[in-house]
Amino acid sequence: MVANSEENSQHRKHTEDTIILGLLDAVEDNASLTQRDLSRELGIALGLVNSYLKRCVRKGLLKVSEVPTKRYAYYLTPQGFAEKSTLTARYLANSFEFLRRAREQMSELFEQGILRREGRFILLGHGDLADVAMLVASRSAAEIIATLPATHDSRILATATEGLDFDRAIITATEDPQATYAAAIAIFGHGRVYAPKLLRIRMTNPVTVEANHD
Repeated sequence: MVANSEENSQHRKHTEDTIILGLLDAVEDNASLTQRDLSRELGIALGLVNSYLKRCVRKGLLKVSEVPTKRYAYYLTPQGFAEKSTLTARYLANSFEFLRRAREQMSELFEQGILRREGRFILLGHGDLADVAMLVASRSAAEIIATLPATHDSRILATATEGLDFDRAIITATEDPQATYAAAIAIFGHGRVYAPKLLRIRMTNPVTVEANHD
């Protein structure tokens, strides 16, 4: 009985974390979403979307302000960004979908570069995602020039990549990938730094979400 109770508790916690991560991700990445849109995207009831939005506001993960036409703009707070990073790392560590999604998304990134004759890559971050990237690259025309440790310090990254002849840098860090992305952007610029979507790296502005008046 105790084991079943603990298992149910862990399952409930995992479900809640997944919903919150999906919500934070959707609010950040999509241009215009109603609560009905969020309900369909997350696969949960409309009332539950409203409940989780309010919970995220109470926890300081989101801030909300009213805008014209009876809509509310939701913004991720610094605490919200930090929580999203933590939940993303936890999701990647535990998700059975990780390997499948990683293979698909790395293959897509490599193919994009190859089609543009930018097929020489460096990977920023060791670990499972980098291992998947190496495997995918070995079965394509992509060339991995180097795999470097993740770093938040752009000066360290500049030194590590000095003399390397590559076209694109791909973020493969799963612990705080946002910081590694920021360091890479500072050195190489937006045009040369890419990341698989599963890392949920912030590349867009906060979005407006319509209030529920049903």
